[in-house]
Amino acid sequence: MKVSDVKSGYIYRLAGSNPVNQQSNSEASRLDFLADGVVGIEFSANLGVIKTLPGYANSVAIMIDNANPFEILGTVAGDDTILLIIREDVGRNDLILALKTIMPKLESKI
Repeated sequence: MKVSDVKSGYIYRLAGSNPVNQQSNSEASRLDFLADGVVGIEFSANLGVIKTLPGYANSVAIMIDNANPFEILGTVAGDDTILLIIREDVGRNDLILALKTIMPKLESKI
């Protein structure tokens, strides 16, 4: 269900869950949950493609965009795929480091 959140505007929560407990969760916990949906990443020139489980791509892309890392110009998300547009002269290792900073749990997936 869609509910109002002081920091994020509107967010989605699972129906029947306790919103009070969820609001006390840290930002890192929410990012860890999203990282569980990431399957892998591949590169071609200044583009990256993140594969996710079905339904995760949009939420992961929003977290990346909200973090506004210098290395990424923007994202385009589908249901299970995210296209990353990478800045000129940014190496793959720099991009991977930026993604791990946003979602530390990605360490084992990339």
